[in-house]
Amino acid sequence: MSTRPPLNISASARAGLAIGALGVVFGDIGTSPLYTMKECLAHLPDVGRTEAVLGVLSLIFWSLILIVSVKYLFFVTKADNQGEGGIFALLALIHSRRNPASPQGLGFAVIMILIGAALLYGDGVITPAITVLSAAEGFVNIDANYRDYVVVIACTILAILFWAQHKGTKSIGAVFGPVMLVWFIVLAGLGIWQIAQYPTILRALNPAYGLKLLGRHPLEIAGLLGAVVLAITGAEALYADMGHFGRRYISLAWYGAALPGLALNYLGQGAYSLTHPGSNENPFFMVAPAGLPRVLLIAFSIVAAVIASQALITGAFSLTRQAIQLGYFPRLKINYTNAEHSGQIYVPFVNLLLAIGCILTVIFFGSTDRLASAYGIAVTGTMAITTLAFYLVVRHLWGWPLWRALPICGAFLLVDLAFFVSNARKLGDGGWFPLAIAAAVLAVMHTWKIGRTEIFQRVYGNNVTESELTTIARSKHVTRVTGSAVFMVGSPQGTPIALLHHVKSNRCLHQTVVLLSIMTEEVPVVPPSEQLNLREIGEGIWRAVGRYGYMQSPDVGELMTKIKGLSVPINPQATTYFFNREMIITGGNAKMWEWQKGLYSFLSRNARPAKDYYQITPSQIIEIGLPLQL
Repeated sequence: MSTRPPLNISASARAGLAIGALGVVFGDIGTSPLYTMKECLAHLPDVGRTEAVLGVLSLIFWSLILIVSVKYLFFVTKADNQGEGGIFALLALIHSRRNPASPQGLGFAVIMILIGAALLYGDGVITPAITVLSAAEGFVNIDANYRDYVVVIACTILAILFWAQHKGTKSIGAVFGPVMLVWFIVLAGLGIWQIAQYPTILRALNPAYGLKLLGRHPLEIAGLLGAVVLAITGAEALYADMGHFGRRYISLAWYGAALPGLALNYLGQGAYSLTHPGSNENPFFMVAPAGLPRVLLIAFSIVAAVIASQALITGAFSLTRQAIQLGYFPRLKINYTNAEHSGQIYVPFVNLLLAIGCILTVIFFGSTDRLASAYGIAVTGTMAITTLAFYLVVRHLWGWPLWRALPICGAFLLVDLAFFVSNARKLGDGGWFPLAIAAAVLAVMHTWKIGRTEIFQRVYGNNVTESELTTIARSKHVTRVTGSAVFMVGSPQGTPIALLHHVKSNRCLHQTVVLLSIMTEEVPVVPPSEQLNLREIGEGIWRAVGRYGYMQSPDVGELMTKIKGLSVPINPQATTYFFNREMIITGGNAKMWEWQKGLYSFLSRNARPAKDYYQITPSQIIEIGLPLQL
């Protein structure tokens, strides 16, 4: 079952999807003109200003073409998992060729993609901070006295934005697309107005100017490339949000509005900087006429910054749910803010961490000049990892020959690494910040995954077989009581320890017993008709397996209703659910570092209990303690 929009829809629906993509997919890259040209002008090499500006604009324009149009839209978005994109979609595609009987270890490809996912969290903290801060700095172009209040304004906007997340995006999501459409029209209009005053700037569309600048000043170009990359920092969202709109409509939005608006605005800012060589102000705001038009542009830029930040925040929520479903992150509370769209979710813990991170980032760095030094390294790292993962997909899943895959992916990787290396010089100036965030997230994901694997082996390594279980159920020493019970089990072949403890302690077993396993498939969505596998073991014992995609959340109550509908004598409202409650003790012989054992113990204690995650009425639950030493 794909989440991709159907092709046979009306023209108005197609336009709606394309406009919607402008608000969600292009919010980040659409607000990059707020700060990109300003940073590029601050890193111009020591050459003639006209030559430098034309070279910078050429680099920006062709970066948009090569990275967004060619790499992502033409190639990478073809690597979809039933219509869904993103870093975990690549992981699922790579795993799809794995032998199901072989163990799933944390190999090179998995670690690489986990690093890419962790870097996206670092980007999720930096992007809202720099976007909102750059919009707030627009007030300085009205009155220099506002400079002392920029940080306060930015922090206030961010605080309101994160506070409003619990209300969901349904009420405001419908206006995101139209607002961003107007935004790109405004960008294009301001750019055309400035280009008309200096039409020579159109020469920057010639790639020779960018290549000339790179060739003649290679030692000075590192800082400049670190600024140019700011123009493409939202490119990864094209792939991550593909499932919401589809490749076709994202492409339509890009070529129909986003690319023309961005290109014309950058050219307009370049024209202004050449006609006003002595200006030290942000050219984005200066391209608008002084007075009311500039005030309106500042206000509009704040609205656009909020929309761009919203896209990053909701993206972090979706990324977290995917990581939880695939077993790379502890269970967290997930609220569904729209009954009609399961993709609109709110993760309170992640929202709180992002809010604290963004506000502290604004306070710590204080200006976009300083914050730009921390920006870009996480995005370029993720882009490079996406290229490597895409290479694995085209080689091993699609069967491309080496002569075809290597030149294409090699060219992309060369560009990615050029941007990444140019940003590496920012490590001492703040580039360490998103990397530190990514390292912390990676430590959590890696520790949780290997910890869960270790626990699984200890719990089910010496498992009771189904025939042994039926023998236990027939034993004259075990009393069969009326009613039904569901025992949650992590393996489709396993026997839950909770059941064995229950029988050993109480010497009884319900007349109807269901061993229920919840499995996450490496596909985005499992259709309702395929979500349940049920078979009878014997002696009133049944084994049920609920299967969900990584974009779905399990609903045990719904599964039990389906089980009852298959003639299993069970009453979902009167059934008792038995869970293991793991109590982790460190100091064992598990193949983990001691700090990982301690971290896993902490994560396990604070993870949302499985009983809450599966949407079961608390009064129907019994938990049995299970001490485990790592």
